[in-house]
Amino acid sequence: MKLKVLLALFMSAIVSATAVAADEKSAPAKTEEAILGGGCFWCTEGCYLPIKGVVKVISGYSGGHVENPTYEQVCTKTTGHAEVIKVVFDPTVVSYKDLVDLFWYAHDPTTLNRQGNDSGPQYRSVIYYTNDAQKKIAEASVKEHQKEFKDPIVTEIAPLKNFYAAEDYHQDFANKNPNQGYVCAVVKPKVEKFTKKLKELSKGK
Repeated sequence: MKLKVLLALFMSAIVSATAVAADEKSAPAKTEEAILGGGCFWCTEGCYLPIKGVVKVISGYSGGHVENPTYEQVCTKTTGHAEVIKVVFDPTVVSYKDLVDLFWYAHDPTTLNRQGNDSGPQYRSVIYYTNDAQKKIAEASVKEHQKEFKDPIVTEIAPLKNFYAAEDYHQDFANKNPNQGYVCAVVKPKVEKFTKKLKELSKGK
């Protein structure tokens, strides 16, 4: 999908938490899922929630060996899990490829185990695919977008082996806590940067 269309998907649906909840009530008959990790899940969740066709976003943990981990356990860097989001979407509105192509602008995929001041394996860049079709799309997207980055993309692309939803207080965190320190200092600027980048790309800059 062309970047102008991707931008339209994003800008036409800057929604509130209330609107997102309303969309869930009228969920489409068929949905698909994308599992993506790009640092703190509050940030990636904030980038993906407004996209038209996204039914809901669930923050959680994937890729590790500990069952039903807590946030505190994941923060010890010993569980093997990454902070990720599960994007539930309507494939008739937005495709898996669209979501993966947007992923490269929602974080820095060239930094290993780090996003800004958040460091550790739990903040690694990851795409966990659920089938061979998703794998091929993700791998092709890396090759397509590598030219846009000076350094190599280090995103882990691997089969999904588990997903555990994070604690309730993590869900839709930025919308529920707009004045929280990390939200103001990190999440909001990151979402704004994401939106600005898409505008620039749509204009061919």
